[in-house]
This record gives sequence, structure tokens and C-alpha cells, in this order.
Amino acid sequence: MDALKQGFDALFILLGAIMVLAMHAGFAFLELGTVRRKNQVNALVKILVDFSVSTVVYFAVGYGVAYGTHFFVGAEQLAAKNGYELVKFFFLLTFAAAIPAIISGGIAERARFWPQLIATAVIVGLIYPVFEGVAWNQHFGVQAWLKDLTGAEFHDFAGSVVVHAVGGWIALPAVILLGARANRYRKDGGMSAHPPSSIPFLALGAWILTVGWFGFNVMSAQTLDKISGLVAVNSLMAMVGGTLAALVLGKNDPGFVHNGPLAGLVAVCAGSDVMHPLGALMVGAIAGALFVTMFTLTQNKWKIDDVLGVWPLHGLCGTWGGIAAGIFGSKTIGGLGGVSLGAQALGTALGVVWAVAGGLLVYGTIKATLGLRLSQEEEFDGADISIHRISATPEHEANW
Repeated sequence: MDALKQGFDALFILLGAIMVLAMHAGFAFLELGTVRRKNQVNALVKILVDFSVSTVVYFAVGYGVAYGTHFFVGAEQLAAKNGYELVKFFFLLTFAAAIPAIISGGIAERARFWPQLIATAVIVGLIYPVFEGVAWNQHFGVQAWLKDLTGAEFHDFAGSVVVHAVGGWIALPAVILLGARANRYRKDGGMSAHPPSSIPFLALGAWILTVGWFGFNVMSAQTLDKISGLVAVNSLMAMVGGTLAALVLGKNDPGFVHNGPLAGLVAVCAGSDVMHPLGALMVGAIAGALFVTMFTLTQNKWKIDDVLGVWPLHGLCGTWGGIAAGIFGSKTIGGLGGVSLGAQALGTALGVVWAVAGGLLVYGTIKATLGLRLSQEEEFDGADISIHRISATPEHEANW
């Protein structure tokens, strides 16, 4: 029976890893559909190469930083218990690799390729795993301190804060340090729209992310005996809550409509295992409204050129999700309890401060040394031609 359980657990978390791996195709197509046509190839290449760099760095360094273990032992030892520790690494890697995928959307269309890969290596190898270890592996005694102070540990079941808020708040300094795309904001106060290049591709990316998210959330149980239908239904309710709020507040704009479910899913991750479905619906609706409102403010009032709105979507909705777990997870409004609003607020604030500091350090250093941004000519030509020497739809094919 033990051998059978080990096999089922390995299969369970492997399926979760595959579903979250598929989400990276969602990141790619969401960015491809949002950026202008001359940057579509770059969007696809970045997500794949960022994932590959993340895999090597997280295997060699990041996983050890977070969990105090490593894989530099014989294959026989690695294969023990059906290789469960290896597929657990695979699953958690897909979370870690989401950080550069999130950042990629914010800095799209004007960031240099190789410096961003260096940033990916540092973030996935060091910045992200430190907070991952704090939240999910009791590092530095932070969770024990929070429990003594508030009566509960910081609760983040599937990464509203650990993954999404951290990714979004790392992205914010990068976006600001890069500056807006050329001609996005004019000196007279006007703006150029830079509309999405393909709503169908944007929608495809959103759908791939949405479907994969059920692996992201449900499989965060990590073993089959801990699987919860409550997590699945709460994810569903938050998804539709975010969609409907974004539809109404976004005035039928398809970009808002397709980011709405993502906002809801970002927010519900932390408390998806402790909320009532009606609470999850409300959490998702608030997240959808938050995204539409803050994306509009960011782009139009504050003139921060966050191309995919990753700071409002992941940074702010992830922050809301961390806090919301302490509100809607409480027994007084139908949750399972075991959470504290104080612990959620403090843990979330710690994640935000760490992410902003890490983003400033990494991208500030790269800007001062290697440079972050494409030249004016390269940006005008587009990242596809400037970096990859081919466009998404070449007008002239070679004759062979």
C-alpha cells in the first residue's frame, strides 16, 4: 500500500507540474497577443528561454535555497519513492519560473534580451527562493514569530503572495527603470494607444492560463490524500467573479474581460483551501475590479508603461489575495478558520517589501552596468528583427 501511495502521489504532482508547465504557453500567447506585431516573436522566445534558464538555476541553486536540499547525489537515491522529490522539484520549478514570465509582460517591447536572462537567473536562483523558504519552509523563524504574535502563521496555499505578488512587485521597479515605450506618452500630455496586436491570441493565452490554474491551485496539496474539491470550486468561483467584474467595469473591453479571470485566480490562490465558495466569488470580483481600476490609473494617470499590466494583475491582486485569505478564510464569514488577518497582512507586507527591494537591486544593477533597454533604432525596428532577425509574419520568403 505504501508503494501504491508513493506512485499515486508522484503521478498526482507530476500532472500538476505538467498543467502549470502548460500555463507558460498561456503567458507566451497572452504577451504575444498584447504586444505590437513587431514584438511577437520575442514574446514567444522570451518565455521559453526564461523557463529553460529558470530550470537550470532552480535545480542547481534555488531549490536548495528554499528547501535546504539538493540533487547532487546518485540517480538511485533520486529515484527513491518513485522519484517523488524530483517531480516535486518539477512542480515547484513551474511556480518559480512564473516569476520571470510575469516580469516579461511588464517590460515587453523595449528590454534587452541577454540582460533580462541574467536577471532571471538571479531572481529564480536567489530572490524568489528566499521568500519561498520563509513562507513554505519555516526559514528564519518568521512563521513562528507570526504565530506567537497573531495566533496563526502566514497562510498562502498556492502562491497569491509567494508567486504572484512577488513577481508583480519585482516587475514594478523594472518597468519604471526601463521607462515608457517610445512615443507612448507625448510631451504635450497626450498618449499613443499601442493597442493589442491580436485579441484572439490574447484570449487564447488567457484560456490556457485559466485551465492550467486548476493544476496550480488544486495540485498545491502535493499529495493525493490532501486533494480538496473546495480548492477547485473556489478557484472556479473566483475566476468567474473576476471575469464579470472586469466585464462591467471594463465596459466590454476584451482585454479587460480576458484578464478578469486571471485577476480572480491570482487573488484566490492564498485562501482557496479555507474560503467558502461565495467568499471566493467576492474575492475574485474585487480582484477583477481592482485590476481594471489600477490598470487604467497606471497607464493613463501615472504614465507607468506596464505593457500587460502585470503590477495591477499580479502585484496588487496577489497582495489583495494574501489579505483576503485572512478575511474570507475566517469562520465568522463561512471559512474554515485557522487564519489570522494580522498574520496575512504582515506576511504579505514582508513579501512586497522583499520583492521591491530585490527588483530595485537586480534591475538597478543591470541598468547601471549592462544596460536594460534596446537602442532607439532597435526599439523602432522591433525586438523581432533587432534580436531574432525574423518577424512573426515575414512578407518575403526566400526562394529555394
